[in-house]
Amino acid sequence: MSNDTALREQICLLAKSMFDRGLTGGSTGNISARTDDGGLLVSPTGTSFGRLDPGRLSRFDANGRFVDGDKPTKEMPLHSAFYDTRSTAGAVVHLHSCHSVALSMMDDVDSDNFLPPLTPYAIMKLGKVQLLPFFLPGDPAMGDAVRGLAGKRSAVMLANHGPVVAGKDVEAACNAIEELEDTARLALLTRGMNPQTLSADQVRQLVTTFDVEWDD
Repeated sequence: MSNDTALREQICLLAKSMFDRGLTGGSTGNISARTDDGGLLVSPTGTSFGRLDPGRLSRFDANGRFVDGDKPTKEMPLHSAFYDTRSTAGAVVHLHSCHSVALSMMDDVDSDNFLPPLTPYAIMKLGKVQLLPFFLPGDPAMGDAVRGLAGKRSAVMLANHGPVVAGKDVEAACNAIEELEDTARLALLTRGMNPQTLSADQVRQLVTTFDVEWDD
């Protein structure tokens, strides 16, 4: 099996797993990954994560030119912004996951650090998550907003829309975005209960021990 074929199958397998567990529904969400030659494989527009066809993924060459496959997602500016500003990005995933969207609607969340420090794992996998304002779906301004972060964040939350996460490869990106959704769910489950969060010192220990990107 060629590396290209294996990557196509991995994208579809992981996307279906997230769909089957209700992390994104209908024809929502999109996913992309770097190929060995520097190009991209991208989920087509209007497709369901539960029924992606490996042979019909949109393909771009290393110069960003569309080569073949079905028409790509309308959120390409969002994906391109991560690849262009983060040299370590090997994959980008965007979901419409319910709990993270719900948390983005709360008026007391910290836009610079969207997720409260409830467990070590979101900190380790995501660093700080930036909450971005609402944009119309497909608006290139979403990509501009990500570019404005100058590569300092691996994850953003689009208000009233959904999370977007870049990772070193497609598995890492999917694991990280699932951690984002799980942490948002915990935040909602414990909302108003005065949960004991990790202290600033504990967060700093995690950042230092696991070499987490953490811009102060």
